[in-house]
This record gives sequence, structure tokens and C-alpha cells, in this order.
Amino acid sequence: MHLRSRRARLLVAASTLLVPASLLATVQTASAAPTGTVAITSTLPRWLPKTKARVAAAAPDAKADKTLSVKVFLTPKGGSDALAKAALAVSTPGSAGYGQFLTADQFHASYAPTAASEQAVRSYLAGKGLTVSGTAPFRRYVTASGTVAQLDKAFNVELKSFSHLGQKVVAPTTAAALPAKVASAVLTVDGLDTTQVKMSRHAATEPPAGFKNARPCSRYYGQVAASKQADFKTPLPQFKDTTLSYAPCGYTGPQYRAAYEGDTSLTGAGTTVAITDAYRWQLIASDAEKYAAQHGDGSYAPGQLTENLPASYNNEDLCDPSGWSGEETLDVEAVHAMAPGANIRYYASSSCFDDDFLDTLARVTDEGVAQVVSNSWGDAGEVTSSDAVAAYESVFQQAALQGISVLFSSGDNGDEVANTGLKQADYPATEPFVTAVGGTATGIGADGSRVFDTGWGTRTYSLAKDDKSWTPGGYLYGAGGGVSSLFNQPSYQRGVVASQLANGRAVPDVAMDADPQTGMLIGQTQKFSDGTYYSEYRIGGTSLASPLLAGMTALAVQNNQGRGFGLLNPVIYKKSGLVDDVLPVKAPNWGVVRVNYVNSENADDGLSYIVRTFGQDASLPTSKGWDQVTGRGVPNTSFLKLTTPAPTTAAVAKR
Repeated sequence: MHLRSRRARLLVAASTLLVPASLLATVQTASAAPTGTVAITSTLPRWLPKTKARVAAAAPDAKADKTLSVKVFLTPKGGSDALAKAALAVSTPGSAGYGQFLTADQFHASYAPTAASEQAVRSYLAGKGLTVSGTAPFRRYVTASGTVAQLDKAFNVELKSFSHLGQKVVAPTTAAALPAKVASAVLTVDGLDTTQVKMSRHAATEPPAGFKNARPCSRYYGQVAASKQADFKTPLPQFKDTTLSYAPCGYTGPQYRAAYEGDTSLTGAGTTVAITDAYRWQLIASDAEKYAAQHGDGSYAPGQLTENLPASYNNEDLCDPSGWSGEETLDVEAVHAMAPGANIRYYASSSCFDDDFLDTLARVTDEGVAQVVSNSWGDAGEVTSSDAVAAYESVFQQAALQGISVLFSSGDNGDEVANTGLKQADYPATEPFVTAVGGTATGIGADGSRVFDTGWGTRTYSLAKDDKSWTPGGYLYGAGGGVSSLFNQPSYQRGVVASQLANGRAVPDVAMDADPQTGMLIGQTQKFSDGTYYSEYRIGGTSLASPLLAGMTALAVQNNQGRGFGLLNPVIYKKSGLVDDVLPVKAPNWGVVRVNYVNSENADDGLSYIVRTFGQDASLPTSKGWDQVTGRGVPNTSFLKLTTPAPTTAAVAKR
């Protein structure tokens, strides 16, 4: 399993569609499977051949009597390729199956792993001396445990201990291999490559440390010129011969609705947006209600905001639950701001690790209530294990086939070079069966119109001690983007994504406001030096862009008579006029002046003045047409008019 980070608490044909998860590890060097067995290639760690010689010498072999737990994911009925093809077909305009989505019950009847597959796997594992402890709902996976020696024998591997990513990791030195009859029932095995983590449980999440926006700030973009400091006497220098605006205090629901949705009577009524995050913020209902009442988003109706919670939580010491509370608050309030009539269903993951997020996403799809899912979390790069990728992939394909649109924020570290040392895109945003949402810096004017959009990418400049110039501070953050090293270019991107990027799945697909300098004002109970109470602050990141798009998609679903769209990408790339192209930054919108409290709460310890620029996202350019910061662009009001064919009994029966 792999640690997931929340995206932002930035206060400031199937075989040509993708590299199948079952083949992700074939590029690695591995010993041939024993005679009479079939290799499950996704179980070989991608990192191992690159580091095996170095780390093996530094770490002892795994103890033979050490006990480990594994999850054996089962192959969907009919096979993974059939599922991938069906999921793409129902989401692609012009396909015979377009719009012919399945209910959750119909999906399970058609694609859930069979009882025979489950029994074959359970019998095999038990026969090898493993303790088989259970089966996930709808036979998604079988859980088992055993000693290293037993696992070695059962999966025809040699588990060793390694030092990897700063942790002690037990991993196989070759891909797992199983008898052909059993292997045909197995999608992948999770847990052979694992990390040792400290488990702890607590009842509630603590309020986060308090933060307040300093003044001056603007109620809308360009309202207050940054010509003087807060005393309105001391001049501020110009930037690039331009007097910039003070940063907006934070946009609210009415401003976002006017900017993106225009004059529409749609509210998202009758639709459901799911949100996944780690843990649960116990004050979300009261905070969200107070925020909505104060900013014109409308009160929540009884049952409009509901929660789906796990039996327990774990790994709080590693996952920062208080930080996740801010993420949940942003996601809920942003969706409600864009779709005040939509139901919001919050799904809490037990932790920020892959195993728990996989279970959470499976609950969303198996429940089948939501038409849209917003996810504001992910890897810094594509470091997720191949077995986890295979499991995620199956869930995303199920969602598409059920008409559920899955959105992922594209990341907040630009090309990731400054963060990881490597230029790379983030997972799961790179999954071909999800929509990757990038970020813009967006100016919303006094009348609610978008004054400008450009790519979110920020360089920072501090005010010099003599108050007469701005001192460069370097690159800070920006929307994630790039080209996948795991997945081939999807068919829906051909002819749209620049040819030099055609060797892989490119992200993002679309974008919405994400720059923390032009971000959303949200309200949450926080812990300040003078007490714990509700307060408001501006926030951004692609974790804002994803729920903004989720709310906007809910309006389109309402307009489509409550029918979802499945994977949005084929429509986004195939139909013209749905998005507004985003162009490079130009004068006079170079950036804004942001004022911060030095102590984050009040002016007692002074103020700092900072220029935060627009459109400078590491090495990722914002350009005409598709680009690695904003994708195809920003959805416009035409997006709200999307339609899909009504389902026909005959089409569903064929599957």
C-alpha cells in the first residue's frame, strides 16, 4: 500500500487504450514462471530491478516465520479486457453502446467475479497452508495470511526485506506465479510488496491550526489596487510596470456560479455527488451549513449531506487527520456552491493508504447512488505499486460502466521536479478511466464574469526592506500535469494532444480555478490562540478544481434527466464547444499582491506583502489548444447541455 497525500490545503479499443494493469510489470526483468504456472506480472515491484542490487546488500532477508496478510483480487467475469472495452464504449459518442449504462446490480450480475473463481482461489490458498479470512463484497478480493515461508510457497516467490522510500519493505524478487486454473481467476495480489506501519485509533479529528486572510484583499478581482500598503500611506512598488490588484479575499458560491454556469435555473436537484477523503471531520455539517447561510448558497435540506463511514480508522500518526478535515470542508462546500440542490454523499476512508482508498472507492461504485465522484488526493508521481494500479483500474472501469464520472485533481506540484527530482505526472489522475482536473488562475469581475483565465503556476516575490522593489523567491506551486509512464495514449486523445506527447496518457483533461490567490473562501472550525471557533479563509489547489467541476457536472446530469455520463473524457475530446481554451498570461494580469499575517491569525506581529504570479508552472507551459496545465480548457455553459441516449433494454441485455 502507498501513502496518499491530500491535494491541497494550500492556503495560499482496450489494448490500444492503455497498458493493461496485468502487463505493467512486463518491462521489468524477472525470472520465468515455474513450469506449469502463469506469472501475475503486476505483483513484481517496478522499483525492484532499479534498486535490487543496492538495497539487497543493505537489508536482511525477510524472516521465514514472519506473518503477512494479502488480498487476492479476482478477475471480473468475462475478463479485464471485456470490462475495459465495455466501459469505454458506453462513454464514447458514436458507439453503439453509448449511454447504455448499467445499474450497480446489473454490473454485478454481468461482471462480478464468479463463485467458482472465489472457490478456486480460496481452496488453493488454504491448500498451501494460508489462513483464508474472508471475501470482500461482490467477491472483489479474498483475504488471507501466512508466514513468509508459506507465502513464498503459495505464490512461487522469494520474499525479501528491502530499504525502499525510507521504509523497510517486504517484497518479492520475482512476479508471483500460480497454476493456470487459479491464475485465470486472479487479477492481482496486493500485500506481497508492503510496508510496516504503526497502527493507532482515535475517536475524532482535532480542529486544524487557525488561519485567517489578512487585509487588504479584494471582494472581486481588480477591486482594490495594490498601490499602497495597509496603512494606505506607504506606497507599494509596481510589478513589471503594472499596479497589481490585491488578491481576492476568496470567491464565494454566487461568484463561481455566475462565472461558470451563467444564468441557469439548474441546481443539481435529484443528483448525487460523492466525495472521497480520509477520515471524517465531525463538525462538517454545522460548518457547511453556517458557510452556506452566510454566502448565499442555500441551506442544506434534511438528508442532503450524508456520510458513509468505515468501522474504524487507522494510521492517524502518518496521515494527518486534521489536515484532511480542511480537505473535506473544501470539497463539501465547493460542491454545494456549484450545485446547491445536489445531494452530497461523503465517503470516509479509514486512512490515507491505498488499501483503504480502494475499499472506499469500491463502496462508492457498489452502492451506485452517485453520478459523479470527486477525489482530491493522489501520489506525487506514479509510484503506486502495479498490483494497486490493477485494482484501482478495475474500480474505475466499473464506475464508467455504471455511468459514474470519476474526477481526480491533477496535483499541486507542477511537473514534480522541485518536489521529487523527476519530471512526472501524478497518479491516479493519469488513469485513462478518470478525468484529470487541472488548474487555472481565474479573475472573476464585479459582475460575476470571468475577466481572465490563465494557467495556475506561481512564482513568489517578497517586498524588499526598503519597500521599493520585489525580491524574487522562486517557483512555489502550480497545477500538476505531464505524460504517464504507465499508460499508452488513449484513443480519445489522438489528434488533440500534441504529437510530441503522443507516447502516453497525457494530463490534465480540463481545468477550473485552483490558484490559492484566486481561490475559494471556505468556513471551518479551527483552533486559534484565543480559542476554537468557526472562521473563514481562502484556499486553492486542484483540490478546489475537482469539486468545482463535480458540482458543475451535477447540473449537467440534472439537465440530462438524471442520467450520468460515465467517463467524461471521450466527450470532452470528441465534442467541440464544451470548453474555453486557456491562453498564456499577459499584461496586466501578471499576478496579485497577497497580504499575510505573520502569525497567521492577526496583525499583532505584523504583515508581509508578497507578489504571487500567474501562469508560471515550473516547466509546464499554458498554450493555445491542449496543454499540460489546463488540458483542453475550462468547461463552459455548453457543458451543462450534454445529453446521452436513454437506456434501452435490448442494449443492456446484450451485456
